[in-house]
Amino acid sequence: MNDQFILVGARTPLPPPAKKEPWYRGKPVVSMAILAAVALGCLCCELFIPKDPAYMDLFHGSEAPNAEFWFGTDTMGRDIFSMIWYGGRVSLLIGFLSTAISTVLAILFGAASGLAPRWLDALLMRLTEIFLSIPSLLLIVLLQSILGKASVVSLSLVIGVTGWTSVAKVVRSEVRQLRSSEYVLASRCMGAGFFHILRRHLAPNFFSSILFMVVMNVRSAIAAESTLSFIGLGLPLEVISWGSMLSLSEKALLSGAWWIILIPGAFLVVTLLCVTEIGNWLRGEGDRRASNL
Repeated sequence: MNDQFILVGARTPLPPPAKKEPWYRGKPVVSMAILAAVALGCLCCELFIPKDPAYMDLFHGSEAPNAEFWFGTDTMGRDIFSMIWYGGRVSLLIGFLSTAISTVLAILFGAASGLAPRWLDALLMRLTEIFLSIPSLLLIVLLQSILGKASVVSLSLVIGVTGWTSVAKVVRSEVRQLRSSEYVLASRCMGAGFFHILRRHLAPNFFSSILFMVVMNVRSAIAAESTLSFIGLGLPLEVISWGSMLSLSEKALLSGAWWIILIPGAFLVVTLLCVTEIGNWLRGEGDRRASNL
């Protein structure tokens, strides 16, 4: 008996395996690399800066960039190349320290408002809106005048205390949605306190929502310190930062020493642009994750 094979249809070829996208696709790799290089250079500046950034060489005041002074000198003869890396450490410290203060305040205030009864929640939100209605720069100047002479700690404290309101409103909205969850109710029934619920159940669920705002607060804090120093209300000249370097811009423009304001300003602008692009990417990632849910 002869067996016959009948061809009933052509076998469809398997689709080619999908190409795995590179890990850097869609990420601000250039901004991350530049920001990491600036931060690393500021932290390790003692290893490569050629001169003491605080040394005033009056014989070489307001010199243009040359072989000895790569970025030139300011009106007091200080080496701008060394000052930029050393001063960037102070500016970044103020940015991160003030952001840490504002983030802690925002999380505590927003979580307390979200878990509070309706009348207390409304009262706390009205207080937050009052703070939002006051211009932040005006409030910073007022608080700094109360504290006296500006320092790294006082500026960080003042900027942090005035920059928590927007994040607090987002935290409050997230906590209002999470407080009726089963795991939060079970934890409260077992006698867990406010800080335990916040640390174990609430913060891990809403921190990704405020990460974008936290990163943008770093940018705002660095810009606020530079603005205060530019108008003469920030750090004194003996404390080197990007803002205090820009405070010499009036003399630089009058004397034609463009490098005194252009080079530190370029470092500040590039750093702020990198932080902004990273923050926008984090916001996009958060929106994409929320849409997938």
